[in-house]
Amino acid sequence: MSTSFTHSLREGSEPTWTSAVQHRFVAELHDGTISDEVMAGYLIQDHRFLDSFLALLGAAIATAGSFEARLRFAQFVGEVAGDENTYFLRSFEALGVTEQDRQNVPNTPATDGFLALFHEAADTRDYGAVLAVLLVTEWLYLDWAAAAPRPLPESFVHAEWITLHDNPGFVDLVDFLRRELDQVGPANPEVARTFFDRTVQLELDFFDQSSSTPFVGGAR
Repeated sequence: MSTSFTHSLREGSEPTWTSAVQHRFVAELHDGTISDEVMAGYLIQDHRFLDSFLALLGAAIATAGSFEARLRFAQFVGEVAGDENTYFLRSFEALGVTEQDRQNVPNTPATDGFLALFHEAADTRDYGAVLAVLLVTEWLYLDWAAAAPRPLPESFVHAEWITLHDNPGFVDLVDFLRRELDQVGPANPEVARTFFDRTVQLELDFFDQSSSTPFVGGAR
């Protein structure tokens, strides 16, 4: 029985992948016990990815091999700029995070690492490299979100972050990214594997650092 290219990438990223998906941060998010300070700090850092992430999606649109793939990426751009960004703004308000707070909190090393990686992947103009980074950022999140027990936490800050990454449209997105990388990745497997593994490690680092650097606002 043959194994898909993306399946082999995921298997090759162990045990880092499972360490991220089963991280204490994720467990506390699942059961709603994560503190407001930790969740706020995490969301401040995650929101800083949007600009560079949209640029990475632009690189995917530019390097994709078909009109259908470009349309799917364009749809995803709208989702990120729409529902996901709105969730961030609503959550910041609920958690008492001001715009000044968001500007003043320094980046974690993992945030800087992600920003650099997004730009590096985009600058390669290599569709496989771009896909490898995008796939990890979505597939790993689907993996931990799909494992959330029901009912979900009462707070929308927790529950909607889970459902944003576990719904039929998101599953379809991950399947699309896998199909695309399964098609083009084997032509240059080391590039795809390197970007994939680096992204998985950054996801684990991001959870580690988010758990250890809670938000402390200037007005709190």
